[in-house]
Amino acid sequence: MNSTSHARTLTPLDRLLAGIERALETVAGSPEANRASPAQSIAEAQMDESQRRHAAGLMRINHTGEVCAQALYDGQAALARKQENRAHLLHAAAEETDHLAWCNERLSELESRPSLLNPLWYAGSYAIGALAALAGDSISLGFVVETEKQVEAHLAEHIDRLPAQDERSRAVLQQMQIDEVQHAQNARQRGGITLPFPIPQLMHTTSMVMKTVAYRI
Repeated sequence: MNSTSHARTLTPLDRLLAGIERALETVAGSPEANRASPAQSIAEAQMDESQRRHAAGLMRINHTGEVCAQALYDGQAALARKQENRAHLLHAAAEETDHLAWCNERLSELESRPSLLNPLWYAGSYAIGALAALAGDSISLGFVVETEKQVEAHLAEHIDRLPAQDERSRAVLQQMQIDEVQHAQNARQRGGITLPFPIPQLMHTTSMVMKTVAYRI
């Protein structure tokens, strides 16, 4: 009997189960970044209670956004048709894990916590990602392009809305913004299409609901 072991090709079910494991790590675990936080060399600023609470609310939104991004990528990767696109999505998800860890760290520094509804946000985003993947890689990558486009816009808004002295949070969001632009460009280059009306508008509306709720809960 040949004792040589061969790598087993992962089935869609295998990838689904792996995605569930990553979901538990994302929602209930302590994500670890591969890159150091952009805020590591910046001193903590003095903020009053109102400013600190506002900064925490914005960072909670961004943490939830990264939970959603992680779920979206995992759902897309689980059912991606081409191996190279699956590898691209998983690489992007790894960078989103950095963002998740940075936001989680910043929330702790601001003496706050992530959204209590993150399991719900994750489940919904994973389902959207999986459905997008079933529609084909070009549509799935188009979701990446549109998602990152909208995320870039709300990060720019949050950078402006942070308390002026909160340079630690601002540094984190600025690096996240750079990464999101790159993710969108990469997805476009791999064949991501422009999503038809009304999908971008529905995505924007859903995002607005998430941001309103996550700021407080």
